[in-house]
Amino acid sequence: MVKPNNQIVLDSKNLHVQTKKVETATNVYPGRLVMKGTNDDDIVVCDGTEGAAIGWAGYEQTAKNYRPATVDTIYEANDQITVINGPGILLVGRLASGQNVTKGARLMVAANGELSGGTVGTNEIVAIAEESVNATSGAADIIVRSLI
Repeated sequence: MVKPNNQIVLDSKNLHVQTKKVETATNVYPGRLVMKGTNDDDIVVCDGTEGAAIGWAGYEQTAKNYRPATVDTIYEANDQITVINGPGILLVGRLASGQNVTKGARLMVAANGELSGGTVGTNEIVAIAEESVNATSGAADIIVRSLI
């Protein structure tokens, strides 16, 4: 598969879209896992707590006045962004530094809204790797199939 240019969704069948307010902008980049903030309409980047992820920070579905210039640009506090989820959607997420996974690997939430290798039956698996990615020297983009 080829990563899309300046978008994160590759297959939107079963895509569910909600608009939420960025409560704290730290690490809220498109394609990162997010969780509920203080209020139900607030989101923050997922801190690695299993079971906390409610979806992925969207990009191309976000209104243009809140959408950053590129998928590699952080959202700002109070931006009204889309949070996307849906089983089976293909999107570009972020594999945590130190990880090396192969296509088909099961992935769990890690700090900073990123992903790490997980074990079925032990960890909550939120995505399946759709490509092999070596991020041992630094976090890297990865195409995944969402399970949330």
